[in-house]
Amino acid sequence: MSNKTNAIFIFESKSVVLFFIFLTFSLASAQILKRPIPDKLVVLTFDDAPVSHYSIVAPLLKKHDFKATFFVCEFPPNFSDNSKYMNWAQIKKLDKMGFEIGNHTQSHKHVNKLSKENFIQQLQYIEIGNHTQSHKHVNKLSKENFIQQLQYIENKCDSLKIKKPLTFAYPGYDYSLNAITTLQEQSYILARAGGSRAYNPLEDNPFLIPSWATNANNKEEIMAAFQEAKNGKIVVLTIHGVPDIEHPWVNTPAELFKEYLDYLAKNNFKVIALKDLNKYINFKKAAKTIAIDTSKKYKN
Repeated sequence: MSNKTNAIFIFESKSVVLFFIFLTFSLASAQILKRPIPDKLVVLTFDDAPVSHYSIVAPLLKKHDFKATFFVCEFPPNFSDNSKYMNWAQIKKLDKMGFEIGNHTQSHKHVNKLSKENFIQQLQYIEIGNHTQSHKHVNKLSKENFIQQLQYIENKCDSLKIKKPLTFAYPGYDYSLNAITTLQEQSYILARAGGSRAYNPLEDNPFLIPSWATNANNKEEIMAAFQEAKNGKIVVLTIHGVPDIEHPWVNTPAELFKEYLDYLAKNNFKVIALKDLNKYINFKKAAKTIAIDTSKKYKN
């Protein structure tokens, strides 16, 4: 075989390989995406059930016809203090207003330290868009403890006729592989973490959806983050109290929050709840197709 013929053969072989790589990626994309991800797609999520979510946040969201997810828990030790946290009647009203209620565990437990049974209990207590019962960090929970935390929220929602939660947020952004398996077994479709980067549904497993967290001092970072909602990427925000009396280090001043909403509205962003991503993404297929990348940052 001449050098010229050999070169042509190598070129054609590489072209065939590249074509099949492209074809494989295209097929995977087609299976994961139900429809193209539009530019300027933003998801707003709110953690820990501070009373400002009911008194300040919800009315402002309704003003702009924005959707959102509220990840609730019974944050110890002051959840019963209605000057700091929502009560369940107010959480039910958020559900009736059309917002998604998500599970943040019963007591904000870190799920990596919960047993499976305890985790399910935490989930089922809330079952309203789960952030566990009392904000337990799931990477500190056994599987039993994690299940307990999940079930606490789920049962609470069921008793109040609040829609069963389908989404979860990791307290403290702590996750574990066991917790992800448990969430799948308990019929959750996705879970939100941190990481301060945009969500790419073709690269990020839906049980580790990244987000940015707002506070009083990172306006420049958040405004820059909005610009990343393009080319198939989605911007997800984690927001705590507006303001946050109990945890000032994650406080977002009301005026700053209003500024964010005004910017999103003025610039024609589409603002949705986390579960609404189901219109664009086949989460079941994505969970099976996309490997969990533990090398990535998932903390804010």
